[in-house]
Amino acid sequence: MSSISGAGSRGAVSRLSDGEKLAMLDDLEQSGLGWFWASDPQGNLTYLSATIADRLNVPLEEIIGQPLSSVFVPVDRDGRTKSLALMLGAQKSFSGFAVRAEKRPDGAVLRLSGQPSHRGSTYEGFRGTGWDITDEYYREEETARLAKYDSLTGLSNRHRMKSLIETTLTAFKAAKRNCALMMLDLDKFKHVNDTLGHAAGDELLKQVSDRLRRSIEVECEIGRLGGDEFQVMIPDVDDRGELGEIAMKIITMLKQPYTLEEGRCVIGCSVGIAVAPHDGVTMDEVVRSADLALYAAKNGGRGQYRFFSGELENEAIFRRRLEENLGDAVRREQLFLKYEPIVDASSEAVRALEAHICWMHDQRGEIDEEEFASILDGSSQVAEVGTWAIKQACTHATQWPDTIRVAVNVPVALFASDGFIDAVSEALKEADLSPHRLELEVSEAVFFGDTDAVDRTLGRLFKLGVRLTLDEFGSGYSSLAYLRRAPFDAIKIDEKLIEEAGRHDSSELGLVRAIVALAGALEMDTIANGIESTELLARLKTCGVKRMEGPVYSDPVGVEVVAKELVGENWKITPSGDRIKRSKRRTVYRRINVIHDDHSYEVVLRNLSKTGALIQGLDEVPKGTQFVVDLGGGQLAVATVIRSNGDTQGLEFEQPLIDDGSGGLCTRNRVSPYALASAGAPLAALSPGSYHKMQGGALGKGSVPQFTYAPQARFEAA
Repeated sequence: MSSISGAGSRGAVSRLSDGEKLAMLDDLEQSGLGWFWASDPQGNLTYLSATIADRLNVPLEEIIGQPLSSVFVPVDRDGRTKSLALMLGAQKSFSGFAVRAEKRPDGAVLRLSGQPSHRGSTYEGFRGTGWDITDEYYREEETARLAKYDSLTGLSNRHRMKSLIETTLTAFKAAKRNCALMMLDLDKFKHVNDTLGHAAGDELLKQVSDRLRRSIEVECEIGRLGGDEFQVMIPDVDDRGELGEIAMKIITMLKQPYTLEEGRCVIGCSVGIAVAPHDGVTMDEVVRSADLALYAAKNGGRGQYRFFSGELENEAIFRRRLEENLGDAVRREQLFLKYEPIVDASSEAVRALEAHICWMHDQRGEIDEEEFASILDGSSQVAEVGTWAIKQACTHATQWPDTIRVAVNVPVALFASDGFIDAVSEALKEADLSPHRLELEVSEAVFFGDTDAVDRTLGRLFKLGVRLTLDEFGSGYSSLAYLRRAPFDAIKIDEKLIEEAGRHDSSELGLVRAIVALAGALEMDTIANGIESTELLARLKTCGVKRMEGPVYSDPVGVEVVAKELVGENWKITPSGDRIKRSKRRTVYRRINVIHDDHSYEVVLRNLSKTGALIQGLDEVPKGTQFVVDLGGGQLAVATVIRSNGDTQGLEFEQPLIDDGSGGLCTRNRVSPYALASAGAPLAALSPGSYHKMQGGALGKGSVPQFTYAPQARFEAA
């Protein structure tokens, strides 16, 4: 070997022998810095650096002579479908092509480059190089995954869900397909997170995500938007019966107890449902509709689902105003108390009265205790309102016989506040009420706070002399440790457990018996509330429950009624099955349209059930007449007249209505906006009004109406 070099020369010339060149290439291959491959004109592999085979964990002798396109397969991360065979067949240079061994789909990732080799005009195949990009590839893949998926749960994140919903709705709009969207919010999660810690909250979210995946059996995409908010996109489903069943299954699964390292807990879930294109065409419209439905579900008492309807927006706006005006309601003395009797099971005598907070609103009128509780939940005025309620209840109780106690529920926020004990002491002192006549109901949720602080508060209340009731026992937090630590006088059994015992008289009643036995061993009373039937009352008596509360005895009544009933002899209440809990359904006394042949008639809807309806307004409609009943918001139900008496007809639906998630009824399906668009209307979400005058129809054309209005009913409908 000879070399010629000069410091000032324009270039250096090095000459190596063929053997030295081969040795250098071999060293390069062994070092792992570069690899080589070659193929024949047919694309079969003729050479491959041994280090590549080792890296791929594939024996070299198994792949030499095989088509290059069957040895390596493209890494299709971005949905690109480049074909190695086509690239070789085109006889054009390529570079940076990511591949992995066909036999090792989870193995190393290589980047190949190659160029065609010619001897004169003869094509001899490809020659190329390769290098290992495995670490780089998986780093990029993890970065890409984190950009699309939630790192905690592995579900799609907010950005991915937004992109998926947008692209799906755009494609489905062109294809005239439906797509449902569910918005989910966990109930009581914040409390668990605040009391058990963020590590427990993270583990809880993981378990929630696992349950979500198991609870939805249809094709869907599940995402976590952040915090305790989740989203589910379900393509090609607009049947609200099916969607309601899915939502109810989610709610049922998510409310089952969770076991965490920090303790056992129970949460809930509220679900809002919207369907494209019925409730919106664009992503923003559908998400907003689902959000409004979720807001309504949470306001309706939580632990329920709600479908979007056109009336929800006004409802949501008014609800927010109520929440904002709550502080003014206290200062303007718009709040007042009603009292629900707590009755001795054996003597039927009233032993205590539980205070419920109501609101006399300037515009809304009376907001009852259940709706007020949902407004107050999570409000910044919880402590202020709770303190007011204790003071007011103590003042009222001084007007009652000494044998009657007053019970007041203590919100967690009030229990944990610094001035709570002083506020109770001051209320007793100002009213001059004996402490043993005040019962404070404390939920198990308070035990998730600072243990020492909770014990100190309970100890100070015990020294003060007030009675303490452990509320919602059996709701899922239950632990014997609470009862050992705290000086409770009574246990109030969770209303949901009582409700289940009313439907099934086996395992649930067994739990009630166990709670009664436990309370007896600890010398505590037991209270069952929410009792609605004499049958359930009888079962609870056989279990040994000492005190009863619920509509079977009385709904909450005003302070004037209490004062009247407590005059003279003891107040005794005989239970009656005729008393039923007030229905929360919207009134069905409203104007609707029914369609017969090509005419629409306005009638009054008198009542509504899953299987039929009672309408008034048309004279002498024969039995067997078929109507299309327009319930508004695109809800059309085919019905047949099965009873007719003058201006009133009983209808039977061809397809039963379904639960709308809030105690009302709705149709499974609605008028398709795509059908309206085909008839000439612009494609848009359904409005809440009537659909009997859809564009493209022939109502009122070419015939004489078959039925006439009854004057009196027509006047009522107007």
